[in-house]
Amino acid sequence: MRPDQLVSEVETTGVIGILRGTPSDLLIETVEAIVDGGVNVIEVTADNPAVVEQVRMLSDHFDDEVIFGVGTVLDAPTARNVLMAGASFIVTPTLNEAVIEMGNRYAAPVFPGAYTPTEVIRSFEAGAAAVKLFPAKSGGPDHLSAINGPLSQVPLIPTGGVSTQNATAYFEAGAFAVGVGSALADLDAARAGEFDSITETAATLTDIASQF
Repeated sequence: MRPDQLVSEVETTGVIGILRGTPSDLLIETVEAIVDGGVNVIEVTADNPAVVEQVRMLSDHFDDEVIFGVGTVLDAPTARNVLMAGASFIVTPTLNEAVIEMGNRYAAPVFPGAYTPTEVIRSFEAGAAAVKLFPAKSGGPDHLSAINGPLSQVPLIPTGGVSTQNATAYFEAGAFAVGVGSALADLDAARAGEFDSITETAATLTDIASQF
């Protein structure tokens, strides 16, 4: 999938499901539950030592049905390792130009984390496909709206504290898509086998996104 096609799919879906700390034995069922709710763009985080194995596992199991990326990428070597394992996009918590360069080298969109207008525009100028506004909960939808005003050319993906309760407000403020972690990939629910509740949350989020 070309980078522009992947970014278009993110916009169409409107939601990136983020799995942080999900153990490998619950990974497939958790992703299946999220996909059943309409979210087909999934990020697993690189602060998990098993991330490379998890990316391979997910890519093999779901084939082209789901788009998988890796988040919490802090350096270019990690970016390359996960891309070689099958990741299709990279997400970072901060602006790291070497990671953006590595992603672009392998035709993989990079969504770097930024919070201020200066960080946002620097990320975009460095080649970011979109910018993760992080941590979104610190400034909320008003912060996104304020940045989106003068920098409307930059696709913004608020992440950190986004849930079904506030997703509408983020889209109204101009979000390109939203990144949703624990509010969607609920680890307690997965451990309890309550995958239906994860599917319901995913469906609610995709329904909200479809209205914008």
